[in-house]
Amino acid sequence: MSRRPVNPARRIGDGVNIPFVGAVQSKSRSSPLLSIGLVIVGAILVIGYFYSGSGEPSGDIEVVSKVEGGVSCTLEVQRAFPILKKAYGDSMHKVLHVGPDTCLVVSKLLKEEDTEAWGVEPYELDDTDASCRSLVRKGIVRVADIKFSLPYRPKSFSVVIVSDAL
Repeated sequence: MSRRPVNPARRIGDGVNIPFVGAVQSKSRSSPLLSIGLVIVGAILVIGYFYSGSGEPSGDIEVVSKVEGGVSCTLEVQRAFPILKKAYGDSMHKVLHVGPDTCLVVSKLLKEEDTEAWGVEPYELDDTDASCRSLVRKGIVRVADIKFSLPYRPKSFSVVIVSDAL
């Protein structure tokens, strides 16, 4: 009776089962330049990934505001305006925004042609600018607790945008 030859890769570690040992100790050796090249390409990709989002914001992108430790969806709401205009067409006359940064969203909506806009801010307005205080004084933006009914009649608005209000 003859014994089968033992694979030398299995003998490493004296009975310890190390996965992929056979792949590490392959019989064909690749060039060390290939390994160095792959490491350099990987490093360039990682560095490029980390620096791809840095720099100044471009034209339409504004700074995303922070709300209670999280990121606000105000930027996404502003990006959605052209899509909403296409979807609703001429019926987007009266718009209500409910959520944080309502002053910013309402002021953007008021700049649109043929659009009336109102807003409900669910949080206290502590550090606001003059334009926001003006919108609150005029009654265009209200500070209200959104757990309760909103201070508007049903079907008063053609479009209601709710963001970050859960």
